[in-house]
Amino acid sequence: MIGSSVVFRARSWTVLLLGLLTTASPAALAAECSGHPDALGTSRTLVVDPREHPRIGTMQYRETLPLKDHEVVLTFDDGPLPKYSNQVLQILANECIKATFFIIGEQAKANPEGVRKLVAAGHTVGTHSMTHPLTMNRMPIEKAEAEINGGIEWTSAAMTDPSKLAPFFRIPGLMRADGVENYLISRGIQVWSADFPADDWRHVSPDRVYQLAIQRLEAKGKGILLLHDIQARTVAALPKIIRDLKARGYRIVHVVPATADQPATPTTAVEWLLHPPTETTPIARWPQVPNFVFAQTATLPAPGLADLGAETARQPQVLPRKTMAQADIASTLPAPGRDLFAIPEGSIEVLLSTTLSRRAATRLAMAAEAPRAGKDKAGKIRGQRTARGAHPAARHATAPRPTRVATSVKKRA
Repeated sequence: MIGSSVVFRARSWTVLLLGLLTTASPAALAAECSGHPDALGTSRTLVVDPREHPRIGTMQYRETLPLKDHEVVLTFDDGPLPKYSNQVLQILANECIKATFFIIGEQAKANPEGVRKLVAAGHTVGTHSMTHPLTMNRMPIEKAEAEINGGIEWTSAAMTDPSKLAPFFRIPGLMRADGVENYLISRGIQVWSADFPADDWRHVSPDRVYQLAIQRLEAKGKGILLLHDIQARTVAALPKIIRDLKARGYRIVHVVPATADQPATPTTAVEWLLHPPTETTPIARWPQVPNFVFAQTATLPAPGLADLGAETARQPQVLPRKTMAQADIASTLPAPGRDLFAIPEGSIEVLLSTTLSRRAATRLAMAAEAPRAGKDKAGKIRGQRTARGAHPAARHATAPRPTRVATSVKKRA
């Protein structure tokens, strides 16, 4: 009993001390930074399991790291480049800050000592492809896999202990693609985006880098900051960023991957959202109606009246009486034949359709207009003799009558 109570008390004090360390004030953390009492320090270490939350960073994904308000994770891409990376390392060491670095394979191949310095300083080291292509969103998956594997191979080869390589990967230029992400996730590698950048890869001044970092952090209240340790402007802006973080009450969080000896930090699913919803915050939109998928809908018959318990003899009259009567009559009318629409060859309608046949149509119309009663046999003979005995000029002088007949034909048309 006495021994068990001593063990219980020892465990209680251990838990209490761990709690105090994780919730310590910035002043207490700075005091632990030897030789730098005013340092910002690292407030706590967050252990994550890449398989439980494979994509993080609200610049592209729904989830991000489970940070508390005013907590920041510093990340640096594209190194190591001795000229600037060593200066970034010294600035972080002066403030006792631990960060996460995403290494390019070619940089690790050219400067393996820079990778070993990062590990020796206690920083987290992930990878950032072999050659930093900005086309991983549209390159063949085989080529993307070669970029990923090459970066991992050369970065781990630069380490004294390859097990120190974290299963963290950031796609170059954040040019994400489903195939690339699926491949990384299948290997248990966590895909890192960011919550806000400082645009230090652009041709801007160090003051602008500082302003963007602080403004965007203040807008979100916490998150992952994206920087580059290969830029002179980043080296110049970083001390001012850290100084302002301390003045505004921000705390630095160090992220490491879970291992068999170091399990993931207990969290809830809601904590992985940048701004979790609360009961006092109204929902901005209605929930989306789910799109159900039904199987074999084509084989399901439509229900009949018998299925509904109705009698066939008492079927309700769906259509009005007039409509039903018209439907019965329409069903008995025969279809019109093709001869109804046929126009016989040589008819007036056909002749009038062309300009060259108008004279022939006029003659047919004149013949149709002449009174049949006056066309006896003698009249025909007299008309023939008169027409034969008349002078050609006299025959042409009778033009007014055809003109009047042609006019009447046009009016009829």
